[in-house]
Amino acid sequence: MPQQISKSIIVNAPVHHVYMIWADFSQFPNFMNHVKSVSVLGEGISHWVVAGPLGTNIDWNAEITRQEPDTRIAWNTKNNKGVVTTSGQVTFNQLTQEQTEITVTMQIAPPGGPVGKRIAGMLIQPEDAVTADLRRFKAFAEASVLLPTVNH
Repeated sequence: MPQQISKSIIVNAPVHHVYMIWADFSQFPNFMNHVKSVSVLGEGISHWVVAGPLGTNIDWNAEITRQEPDTRIAWNTKNNKGVVTTSGQVTFNQLTQEQTEITVTMQIAPPGGPVGKRIAGMLIQPEDAVTADLRRFKAFAEASVLLPTVNH
């Protein structure tokens, strides 16, 4: 049975800036500890490599199923060879001109049914990982906001 996760965070940056960073999947290793690389293969398909248990790597392809600039990116895994199945969406809600709320909602189904879920749960807590990734994303996005130059 898939595990449902939903987490939000407020980023002190404009919605377009926040969206553009998130939409550049190659940036994910900068704020997601377990993600080693993301390669865009074209046509909304990307290849993901993440750190797995006991020093192994796990990889899969994902496809964007819905993309609305400055609003939403939705995805699901594609041809994942039974490794891990995920689907979900990230929404971007402009609170003010300089604040954006990001909400990640996803479903994760580890391989191997209940046994695979128990083993995966011993290695990583997906809910804790999403919370930590969002905190690192917030720091990354806020640090990359260009400060206006002051003319003297």
